[in-house]
Amino acid sequence: VSTQSTGNGLDAVNKATGKVVMTSPSATDADVDKAVQSAKAAYTTFRDMPASQRGQLLLKAASLLEERAADFAHLETLDTGKPYYESEFDVGTGVEALRFIGGIVQNYHGNHYDVGGSFAYTSREPLGVIGGIGPWNYPLQTACWKIAPALACGNSLVYKCSEYTPLSTVALAALLKEAGFPPGVFNVVAGDGAVGAALTTHDSISKLSFTGSVPTGKRIMSKASETLKKVTLELGGKSPLIIFDDVNMKNAVSTAMLANFFSQGAVCSNGTRVFVQRTILEEFTTQLVERTKKLKIGNPMEDGVKVGATICKMQYDKILQYLDVAREEGAQVLCGGGPVTPDHPDLAGGLYIAPTVLGGCTDDMTVVREEVFGPVLSILVFDTEEEVIQRANDTEFGLAAAVCTQNLSRAYRVISKLEAGSCNINTYNAYPEYIPFGGYKNSGMGRELGEECLNYYSQTKSVYVETGDPWCPFE
Repeated sequence: VSTQSTGNGLDAVNKATGKVVMTSPSATDADVDKAVQSAKAAYTTFRDMPASQRGQLLLKAASLLEERAADFAHLETLDTGKPYYESEFDVGTGVEALRFIGGIVQNYHGNHYDVGGSFAYTSREPLGVIGGIGPWNYPLQTACWKIAPALACGNSLVYKCSEYTPLSTVALAALLKEAGFPPGVFNVVAGDGAVGAALTTHDSISKLSFTGSVPTGKRIMSKASETLKKVTLELGGKSPLIIFDDVNMKNAVSTAMLANFFSQGAVCSNGTRVFVQRTILEEFTTQLVERTKKLKIGNPMEDGVKVGATICKMQYDKILQYLDVAREEGAQVLCGGGPVTPDHPDLAGGLYIAPTVLGGCTDDMTVVREEVFGPVLSILVFDTEEEVIQRANDTEFGLAAAVCTQNLSRAYRVISKLEAGSCNINTYNAYPEYIPFGGYKNSGMGRELGEECLNYYSQTKSVYVETGDPWCPFE
């Protein structure tokens, strides 16, 4: 496990206060090459380790992470600004991903084909050195989602954490070493987009697994095509949440809040386009606004705080700009809509935005068409099932979708017509480790989680075995 670097420092900032916690090294191109060569050397022997043994290492790592959940949650909240209770949950999802994949990999295998005396078989083999590039909104969780299948299949991994959130990933590297993974199997390089570019274009990388924005994902795919690297892309979204008029109102409002206000709204799968059937629009809006106003904003380490700090000034300004444009285009700010300064003086350096509900939205508004990646919920009214399906699908994205209704026949029918890869019924953002997660259209390709994710970190070898004399027409 390597976390070494010779580049300039990157400031790790406590997002709640804006103060520097520590300075971590930023990788250079030479560091990236060193990490890749280390991973390449480790791969030659790690690939031959039995799958059951690799699985046991992942299970050990899961147990260690679970034991130190509080420490990792603390680092995650410092790094991301999200409330501590959310970070605890994120650590738990990382544990479960490692544990699930570690438990099933020994039963992941090819097939046998009897062709009458002779036979054929397939086997699943590793790809080589994987390049992983993680986001800033879920640094630990995403790292675990990529580490688990990559290492389970016998690959080695060079992982670039976000320059905004390096702390938990570096700590995770040390934990994997303690769990028993051989040196060089997992390597961390920290830095900005230049580090990701060096990883993307490196000749010895066999596959790239990226989580982030659509524009960056497209650039990665374009560069990867030059050397025919395989790619898994988990990109952005502008997902629909459809609320029919037969819902339990309290549960529908809860679902809309689940779909928008975790992690200060910085969740790629968020259901930011909330379609509400006209007959319940007033009641739904009243209850949603009332509950949203009650969300406590402040120090993410404190109990009861539900909304923490924005990741950086650039993202903060971007969100506020979207809100300005929304007002100009006619959206009504029903609550929130701008910056908040918590009472405690220690938090004066943090960047806080109030959870926002926008009414009077139309499908052509910028805030409805583009991914804001902030705590901004847009309400759109609809009348019929056919209408809302068409409008929900009228987007370049296809990561997630959800339907709220007590009519399960309608729920199944509507979900089957929505162009999205990860869907919920009567809840939102529920993606347990045993089901695949990923998107359609511009929201990416490939899948994380579930047994299916192993297909994206391995390749098929086909073997035909002739047990008799080979057929040959040549004398």
